[in-house]
Amino acid sequence: ARVCDPYVEEDVQKCMKKLRKFHECKLQVNHEFDLFGQIEYYESLRNGTKSMYRDYEETKRKVYELKTYIDKAPKNIALTHIDAVCDNFLMKDDQIYLIDWEYAGMQDVHVDIAMFAIYAMYNKDQVDKLIDAYFEGQVEEAIRIKIYCYIAICGLLWSNWCEYKRICGVEFGEYSLKQYRYAKEYYRIVAQMLGEEELKNV
Repeated sequence: ARVCDPYVEEDVQKCMKKLRKFHECKLQVNHEFDLFGQIEYYESLRNGTKSMYRDYEETKRKVYELKTYIDKAPKNIALTHIDAVCDNFLMKDDQIYLIDWEYAGMQDVHVDIAMFAIYAMYNKDQVDKLIDAYFEGQVEEAIRIKIYCYIAICGLLWSNWCEYKRICGVEFGEYSLKQYRYAKEYYRIVAQMLGEEELKNV
């Protein structure tokens, strides 16, 4: 078996088809994965230690502006893998196995698309191709914007996770910085698409 290569289009197409098939099962469990709750949780593990990023509070405030938009957006709530990244798709012959379910819980299944993208450290063109692969080229603009929001939110979440791990002596280098940049960049993208004032007044 091998893992999915996020830079091989055929691999990505197959894995997104597998992911969508899983989502369409609409499995139900008794617990959820709360994105904003996890942001707060990982921040709390720093025990009062300030973020390594000087503009953290501003970035967090902006990301939280997306919460109102997300709360009002149509969602497909079901069992969501949460860690549906390329390394967790095992490919062998014609079979694909989705492994590593430690974070799985009830959530909007489109979060999984965002998680795949930010782990692969995709640029925006690659993000859009990933979204198109999942939706087979037919996706509403509102859903695309919602996934951009998830990229910003999940970027901040994993950035906080990386900061906690850094306190524990584990460094993630470029990955850590890139997650924080996703939070800033995709807030900016959404604000440009919706209008910053409109976003604040959603």
